[in-house]
Amino acid sequence: MKILGLDALAEKIRSLKAEGKKIVHCHGCFDLMHPGHIKYFQAAKAMGDILVVTLTPDEYVDKGPGRPVFDQVLRAESIAALECVDFVAVNKWQTAEETLRLLRPDYYVKGQEFERLEDKTGKIQKEYDVVKEIGAEMRFTHEIVFSSTKLLKTYFNADA
Repeated sequence: MKILGLDALAEKIRSLKAEGKKIVHCHGCFDLMHPGHIKYFQAAKAMGDILVVTLTPDEYVDKGPGRPVFDQVLRAESIAALECVDFVAVNKWQTAEETLRLLRPDYYVKGQEFERLEDKTGKIQKEYDVVKEIGAEMRFTHEIVFSSTKLLKTYFNADA
């Protein structure tokens, strides 16, 4: 089973790390799955042995009215369907900070749009601080970037 609760995922990661596996962690909303997400996950997977993806829960998605378009169950199932993804979990918290402390990955990977450690929410800097705190490494992919919000507004006439 690829979709696990966070506590079960943390236990699985501990056992995989004990086997010497390098754990790569990606986190985000991933509301509208698109080629940018897929290339991001593929690039992240290439950085280690096991790719773990955590999702922002529906109640904390801050992308505007009507979002997320797809609920957390559908988003988790869509990500789990990808061959490059080993495990998926829905986050319990508003940000990835506590999730990082719980899962303790070797690498926390974000897209290049976050490389300056700036975003409009301020979450990326807090995540970076936790990555340092737990002794992990922050890495960035350099793949094509799309915005789900922009795609929804432009092509689906949604008030994203």
